[in-house]
Amino acid sequence: MAAAASRPDRAYHQDYICRIRYENNLPPPPGSVKLLDIPIDGLDYYASPGFASRLHRSQPINIEADAELGMPINLVGMPGVFDGDESSIQAPLITPPVHPKDKNLLRPLSELGKPKYQGGGISFLRRTEYISSDTARARSEAATKSAPKSPGPKLRKPVDTSKDDPINVLRAAVKGFDIANPEDAYTGPDTNDNIKGLEPTPAEIEAWNEPKHPLKSSLKPVDFYPILPDLEAGTDAGNYMVAKFSSNPTHTVNKRDIRMDVGLLRPIDDEAMFAEYSAKVAAHEADPMRVPHPGGAPFNYNFFLPTDEASAINLRKKLDVDDPDRDVLELYTAKNRDGKEVFRLDRQRTYETGRATAQDPDHAYKEIALALHDPEPDIPDTPDPSQQRLTKAAYYYPIMQKIQLKPHRSKNLAQLGGHARFNDEDDDKRVDAWDVIVDDLDDNERAKRSTNRAALLGEEEDDQVYDNIIH
Repeated sequence: MAAAASRPDRAYHQDYICRIRYENNLPPPPGSVKLLDIPIDGLDYYASPGFASRLHRSQPINIEADAELGMPINLVGMPGVFDGDESSIQAPLITPPVHPKDKNLLRPLSELGKPKYQGGGISFLRRTEYISSDTARARSEAATKSAPKSPGPKLRKPVDTSKDDPINVLRAAVKGFDIANPEDAYTGPDTNDNIKGLEPTPAEIEAWNEPKHPLKSSLKPVDFYPILPDLEAGTDAGNYMVAKFSSNPTHTVNKRDIRMDVGLLRPIDDEAMFAEYSAKVAAHEADPMRVPHPGGAPFNYNFFLPTDEASAINLRKKLDVDDPDRDVLELYTAKNRDGKEVFRLDRQRTYETGRATAQDPDHAYKEIALALHDPEPDIPDTPDPSQQRLTKAAYYYPIMQKIQLKPHRSKNLAQLGGHARFNDEDDDKRVDAWDVIVDDLDDNERAKRSTNRAALLGEEEDDQVYDNIIH
């Protein structure tokens, strides 16, 4: 007994729990903001700890407290107050009944909102871990009681992982071609060159034979166009570029200027600009995670247009391979110094690249231009295989770069760091007009287009073409 009495009591950590039922936030003071004229003598002076103390002592608080401290209490009108009878300012002995509309205001906190568990006999001084464990247990019991009874656990539908297999994806793509061209469908065993597509369902075949609009079932298709590449319309680079002007490049308003159909953009060589662009590309390749790609190569362009609309119409006829009068010599509207018939295109102004975006070469067909072609039946085909007329189809053209052109602004020496750079070209090198002659492709141009066509069709390049050109 003596040993038990001498042992000190075990100390428990206790927290005081206080619930705030009503908050009494004081309004801001009614007085206006007091502005102090503080001389600026230095940052160290105002950052010192003693500055705030001296400011507090030198600028007393401008508050005028009256006798009632801003809370006047008017006792006039209360009977017997000045005679010593304070019954009129005290609560009545019998509590009057509460109005039915005010009963909701007297509900305890436990009845407000969602029902909460409150254990009996919990005082304000109690160990925190006991309260948290009781609350968690009460919530779990309440959730179990309120949850509707289900017949059993809902089983997740198994996912067929074989659909994501690359071979299965390829079979699904081949199935679309087999539905469109059943006579060319491959039915043999899978090889390195051919793969058998999935078996189409009757609903898929019916959807192909009788197409319906996904939103308006009453609409019927008027015509069908197969989507094909235009192999004979390739450029030297094998792709196309979309140029958008930030402002109207001509003075024509309220109508479309047909001269824009045959306009000419001539890039200007600028070694300093390309050196700067090469440095940005090298920085991106060194650290692609931090340095973004600068995009397409920037160019400055000189823009040329025909002199009048008649020249533009004739130039369009000359470029149209289906026009029977395209070889007429009278389509040319000017002559050069040598006396040859030409189209004269005058320089309009210089443009610079405002914004350029280039496509990934691995996704060359992410953006394409589509042209619906209906051949004219009264124009016969030519015997030359290279000039065969296009069949009826929707021809697509890959777009590898999109640029925005804005008028070039001359920069002064201060903006160029003291080094003058004339992107508009010197006066003695600037071209004011271009004489254009439309002619057939030469061997070198044909070789470039043949290489691009072979890459598009997945064929090997024909080295014999290059051998013929070299020799």
